[in-house]
Amino acid sequence: MKSLKRIFISFTIFMLIVIVIFFNLSKANVISKRDLVFYNDQLHQVEQAISEGMNEEDIEARYSCHIIMAKEIDDVELSELYASGALVLDLNVDGDYVGKVAWNDKQENLNSIRISFLKATILLWIAVLVCGYLLMFYMYSALLRPIEDLKNFAADIAKGDLDKSLPIRKNNMFGAFVEGFDIMREQVKLSIDRERQSEIARKELVQGLSHDIKTPLAVINATCEVMELKYSRKLAEASTSLSGSERDARVEECSDTLDKIRTISSKADSVSSLMSDVMHANLEEMEKIDINVSEESTVILEDRIKSLSNLGNIIIENHIYPCLVYMDSRRMEQVIENIIGNSAKYAGTDIRVHFSETEDMMMEGGKTGSFIKIKISDSGPGVDKDDLPLIAEKYYRGKNTQGKTGYGLGLYLCKTYMNRQGGGMEYYNDNGFVVELLLRKV
Repeated sequence: MKSLKRIFISFTIFMLIVIVIFFNLSKANVISKRDLVFYNDQLHQVEQAISEGMNEEDIEARYSCHIIMAKEIDDVELSELYASGALVLDLNVDGDYVGKVAWNDKQENLNSIRISFLKATILLWIAVLVCGYLLMFYMYSALLRPIEDLKNFAADIAKGDLDKSLPIRKNNMFGAFVEGFDIMREQVKLSIDRERQSEIARKELVQGLSHDIKTPLAVINATCEVMELKYSRKLAEASTSLSGSERDARVEECSDTLDKIRTISSKADSVSSLMSDVMHANLEEMEKIDINVSEESTVILEDRIKSLSNLGNIIIENHIYPCLVYMDSRRMEQVIENIIGNSAKYAGTDIRVHFSETEDMMMEGGKTGSFIKIKISDSGPGVDKDDLPLIAEKYYRGKNTQGKTGYGLGLYLCKTYMNRQGGGMEYYNDNGFVVELLLRKV
């Protein structure tokens, strides 16, 4: 506001000066009244000079007059002189009327005034030009340069440079605004520092939990190995030492127990592998997770999905096209189990699986390729539209996860695994939540 007041006051003073200049010019350039005595005396001197035979041009130059040797009132030259307001007197030489003599003093006076106003206008134009340049310089210092500083400041903020402060200059029209921006920068920097500290603490917590979980898993695996060895011996003894129905019952019992032990051991291995991945992901070192892509048959994927019937009612709508694809079979098992497990946990409906092929799909680098698509869908409420774009981000959990266990890493890891196998993963709502997995064909 102070800068605007200065501009307003300066402009008002300048305009007052202009008015004073023009007022003084109007007073100085007044058309004076004619002195008839003077002009009568001039007339007699002109008549005497003509009588003495002086040249007309010399007379006109000496007395600043116009001599018209014409007696007709409608003479062209006389008409122009009358029209311009000149003083025209009769010219008598030796008592004879020979013409007219005229003094065009008004025209000369008007020319003088015109020249004066022209000079004043030029001076005023120069003054306006100088004032304009001064105003532009002031506007640059007070308005444009602060805006340029704000632009550069915003670019630095976008680059993550929060240490560079915003300069606060004198006569800045945005003084308080600029100061507020600089305060915002400091607060953002403090907020990021706090967030970084919180993130480090969370990583340490997750890493500690992952390490603690792997310890009992190792005990479970060791116990499973002991029990598997024990029941394998019992199975061998029953097959050799017993007979009849007793042998069949003992063999069936030992076989069933061995299957359960192996299932427990397999799940413990899966959990241990997942905990290792969580530790890597928590340290933001996804490149350290081993992805061993090889040429594998798609048939194992359908078999793997069938083996997950204990998670829920899985409806396989068609058979997968038997072919070779690029994948890490271990990671694909984790992906499929995670997605089907999520549908069972959050939707609680039938889970439908559909296989299809895609031809000439665009890949990175502008190339095209063929893919096997695995579509896994449920009939649940789906994912909230606000959560959908973020559902595959690390540690993000949607609104429908309240009361449900989880770390917000499942879909993040699934998407990472699929991308690093040369495929991809898409997800959306369509009368439930749908996940599409893409595996590139060999």
